[in-house]
Amino acid sequence: MSSINSWLNNWDSLSTFYKFSPEIRKVMYTTNAIESLNNRYKAVNKKRPVFPTDQALLKTLYLTTINVAKKWTGRIHEWDMIYNQLSMKAVSNHLNFSLKIYIHNKQ
Repeated sequence: MSSINSWLNNWDSLSTFYKFSPEIRKVMYTTNAIESLNNRYKAVNKKRPVFPTDQALLKTLYLTTINVAKKWTGRIHEWDMIYNQLSMKAVSNHLNFSLKIYIHNKQ
């Protein structure tokens, strides 16, 4: 019962996800590039838990990122349409924000 109450109490935050089109939502919940990258970072750090300098750590993370990025060759299905939808949403949000500021300044 507490999980239902949690959903109901936080519905405004949870429902934001459903304001996006099905195509955008699919990208949101199927994109695991960041999780994959974090797993590689963890694996590298597990093998070598102590680095002699901060520079050595940064170099290791940089090289790990480059190696992982080489595997990111896939293209997101219908990316052009998704990109356009996201762009329109960003422009719309910017215009709404600008309009609110304009109205607030006129009062």
